[in-house]
Amino acid sequence: MLEIITSDAIAPHHGFFTRKGGASSGIFAGLNCGTGSTDQAEAVAINRTRVAEAMQVPLDHLVTVHQVHSAIAVPVSGPLKIRPEADAMVTATPGVALAILTADCQPVLFADAKAGVIGAAHAGWRGAKDGVLEATLTAMEALGASRGNTAAVIGPCISQRAYEVGPEFFEAFTDDDVETRRFFANGTGDRMLFNLPAYGLWRLREAGVGHAEWTQDCTYSDASRFFSYRRTTHAREADYGRLVSVIRL
Repeated sequence: MLEIITSDAIAPHHGFFTRKGGASSGIFAGLNCGTGSTDQAEAVAINRTRVAEAMQVPLDHLVTVHQVHSAIAVPVSGPLKIRPEADAMVTATPGVALAILTADCQPVLFADAKAGVIGAAHAGWRGAKDGVLEATLTAMEALGASRGNTAAVIGPCISQRAYEVGPEFFEAFTDDDVETRRFFANGTGDRMLFNLPAYGLWRLREAGVGHAEWTQDCTYSDASRFFSYRRTTHAREADYGRLVSVIRL
């Protein structure tokens, strides 16, 4: 049985899928949708088919991009023959499902229900810092959306208590904007704890969205429901699964 987290803030069909209900096994057990993982290709294909069926679209209408931790947002109007390097997509085309893969980074789903425009973004610390959330909103505006009418929901991602970083990470943010100090808490020694979802919410609200929220799910802390790159690294496992988050009109 698939487990799908949703939000009342976004009217169109959408879902932040957990790892439950998939065909993968071992360290990928569950709904691993990452074609870039070393999981069996057949299992990943089954998982992605299940997601497409849940979103009520043909498999080729479950659209993904080649995510590279960029601030690039691209418009999509149908199936892609070649996946562009980007970390966000927008569309005003009914029946096209925008799918983002994550394993600690923020999956962010956007919708301007009045204009009939949606978006989806992969926002890790680098992408969020470089402006992928704002780029998504700008791309939605090009299709007729209004920031004030847009709702944005951050799905399961790593929470502050699990996100330990070094002083160079802290400086990379605060050197650009001293206000970002608020998203760091003291850790052990010179380590600090970064609040990625709070930072994402701040960027979204500063950009003028009408509504922004986080589902409050931590990928690192709940191994039964979520894949986590950092948890896998700490466990010294060979690879990790990727969660999928999807939205369509």
